[in-house]
Amino acid sequence: MPVIAQVFAAIAAALHVFIFAMESVLWSQPKVWKRFAVESQANADVLRPMAFNQGFYNLFLAIGIAVGLIMHNDAGYAIVIFACASIVGAALVLAVGGKQYYRAAVMQGITPAIALVLAGVL
Repeated sequence: MPVIAQVFAAIAAALHVFIFAMESVLWSQPKVWKRFAVESQANADVLRPMAFNQGFYNLFLAIGIAVGLIMHNDAGYAIVIFACASIVGAALVLAVGGKQYYRAAVMQGITPAIALVLAGVL
């Protein structure tokens, strides 16, 4: 896997660790749940279990990328490719939810998409 593809995959992993922190650790802070277009504390409380679960999903994808990069072999790169493809797939599903999700979908999916393209082209 080309180094530049590894860099973009690592950026995707770092972003997903940040998302994990927001969803699973910092969710109770209004400035955090408002970033996810949640309109009230009551709604944030209802969504908390889902956000907590979603945060760990993001963390596990980030860990997959990190482990694959650390392995630094074909099997590791296969894990990186799978995790990046999963993130891109999730971003596409998010985008299908409506125009209000396009920005979040692009932020979530652009770096792993670049990593995949570079891994396939270089």
